[in-house]
Amino acid sequence: MMRFGKRERSLVELYADDPERADAIVFNRRGALKGASLAAMGAAVGAAIPFADRMPRGLIPAALAQGTAQGPRLVTFEGKDPMINLGDRPLVLEAPETLLDDPVTPNNRIFIRNNGQIPEPAANPDAWKVRIDGEVNTPLELTVGELRSRFQNVTFQLQMECGGNGRSFFVPQTRGNQWGNGAICNAAWTGVRLKDVLAAAGLKPSGKFTGHYGADPHLSGATDRAAISRGMPIEKALEEHTLIAFVVNGGPIPHINGAPVRLIVPGWPGSLSQKWLTRIQILDKPHTGQGMGGTSYRVPVVPIVPGSQNDGSSFVDMTSMPVRSILTNVANGTRLPSGTRTIALRGAAWAGEKTVRAMHVSIDYGSTWQEMRLGAPANKYAWQRWEGSVTLPSDGYFEIWYRATDSDGKMQPHVAGNWNPQGYGANPISRVAILVG
Repeated sequence: MMRFGKRERSLVELYADDPERADAIVFNRRGALKGASLAAMGAAVGAAIPFADRMPRGLIPAALAQGTAQGPRLVTFEGKDPMINLGDRPLVLEAPETLLDDPVTPNNRIFIRNNGQIPEPAANPDAWKVRIDGEVNTPLELTVGELRSRFQNVTFQLQMECGGNGRSFFVPQTRGNQWGNGAICNAAWTGVRLKDVLAAAGLKPSGKFTGHYGADPHLSGATDRAAISRGMPIEKALEEHTLIAFVVNGGPIPHINGAPVRLIVPGWPGSLSQKWLTRIQILDKPHTGQGMGGTSYRVPVVPIVPGSQNDGSSFVDMTSMPVRSILTNVANGTRLPSGTRTIALRGAAWAGEKTVRAMHVSIDYGSTWQEMRLGAPANKYAWQRWEGSVTLPSDGYFEIWYRATDSDGKMQPHVAGNWNPQGYGANPISRVAILVG
């Protein structure tokens, strides 16, 4: 717009540059959108806003949340569908929620989270060796072929989720890759139970923790330190769904996702699911490898001031991932024909060690919620698919809000809570904007 010969920023630009000021201008003192402000907001989002009277003050409309940017940058990596590029060194690619519409995530839609360089592919995958040592009676060095033939092979649908999934929702911004909700997959993994291999090695009573090692070189090229080397309590290692996996979805694991063999530690941070696995060490005390201690994969016991510095000495290791949901058949910014009144919705929800007991959707900014149909998991640690539909009162701008509730009754919060310096555990209600007409 022009004013006194000077071009002023549009509402879209203002929300991108200074959302607090935009909010103060648009909403009146009673927190309501009326008159010229309502018209300006409607112009900014591209349509009339039927539920404007229910829009909370302080809410940046989903249509404007990315400001004037053209949305996330999508790249195509060999063997993958176009994904959101969060980093090239190391390579980090997130699956858009609409890529996760399959009940079982296909290989070309499994996200990528690297911590170091990518190792060379195995010349002979069956000859790749994994060593089990430390607090065991009989240290073992087993090839992938021996793992296949010596131990029972099992297949489970298992959620694997980056510990920082949802990090971009924290305010203020934290360190690390700014994930949305797409650092998740629910593939069918085949392998052997880690507990069976540890039984063969003869676990000592002193074996209380694990330490994991992989073949990926450190990002710097240094040979005296690992790219990442995490560990877990022995109880999780002995859980029947914790696998040494060598097959995904009936075929070889893609090299970029850890071939020829990797750990799968479902329901807990994906950093425990060591790729390009070479060694599991059994320890009598917690592992001290790269990615352990301090603020790494750890969250506060007592909330800290957002944006403050903290050495993590009072934090605890992150274990079960929090309840989260995705909407997989409607993308943010979807435009629908005039007269559309019913929209079919579907997606997935999961809750780490727990299950999901309810899934709800709102189209009026959380004023009312409608329950969706929720399926059962295929097995423990598999995500749960949900579906349903919503009815719109008219054409216009709408936001679909969606939230899951876990088996303990804990639901996704309205904003990301328990802020921490490296951004773990953010799981707020998600939303997408749609325009009808």
